[in-house]
Amino acid sequence: MKLIDRNLLSGVSDKAKSSARRRMNYNFHETLDATLQRMLNALEPGTYIQPHKHENPDKVEAFIILTGKILVVEFDNAGNVTDNYILSPNEGCYGAEIPPRTWHCIVALEPESVVYEVKDGPYVPINDKNFAPWAPKEGDPGCQEYLQDLLKRCKIN
Repeated sequence: MKLIDRNLLSGVSDKAKSSARRRMNYNFHETLDATLQRMLNALEPGTYIQPHKHENPDKVEAFIILTGKILVVEFDNAGNVTDNYILSPNEGCYGAEIPPRTWHCIVALEPESVVYEVKDGPYVPINDKNFAPWAPKEGDPGCQEYLQDLLKRCKIN
C-alpha cells in the first residue's frame, strides 16, 4: 500500500520550498513508461509552469488538491483565458480534469500547495508537453510578470 499522509505531504513541500523551481514531484508510478502516471506535485507561490497541452500523443491530466490552494487555467490557441477555477479543500473545490489538446497551467496561490496529479503515460520528455508559443519559457525573463498578468486576468488579487 502506498500511503499519502501529512508526513509525505510535508516532506514533498519542504523539498519544493528549497528547490530553485519552487516545486517538486513525488512519483507513485515506478517507471516512466507506466501507462498511468500518478504523482504528488508540490508547488510554492512563484513557481512558473509554462502553459502547455498534451497532444500527439493525446493525454488526459487531472489534478486533485490535497493541501493549499491552486488556480487551474485553460486557454484558447491565442493565449486568451477560456476557463479558470480555484481548487481548495477548505472551499470544497477538489479537482479538475483537463482534456487532451487543451492549453492549460496551474498556479500555486498558497504555500505548501500539493495536488495529486494523474496523467496518461508513458512519460517521454521529448513529446510529453507542447509548450505555448505565446507564453515565456520557464527560466526566461518575463515569467513572473506573465504570472502576475495571468492572476489579474483571472481576477485573483
